[in-house]
Amino acid sequence: MKKSRFSDSQILSILKQAENGVPVPELCREHGMSNASFYKWRAKFGGMDASMMARLKELEDENRRLKKMYAEERLKADILKEAIEKKW
Repeated sequence: MKKSRFSDSQILSILKQAENGVPVPELCREHGMSNASFYKWRAKFGGMDASMMARLKELEDENRRLKKMYAEERLKADILKEAIEKKW
């Protein structure tokens, strides 16, 4: 996954500036980012504070790890199933 050029605190500060009335095109030009990035951040992180954002990142990492574990176990089960079917 691509690493963002902006840290979590920078994203939060940009979102706070927009909430305080700074026009979005001006913010995007000032920080060198696209409008799409801003609106994606607002949809994902809008209304969060730093601790909530950190917790979200932790949960996403844990979810990614669990999905990987599930996929590996499912693959093992499929391989065992095929081996048993071929044996008979």
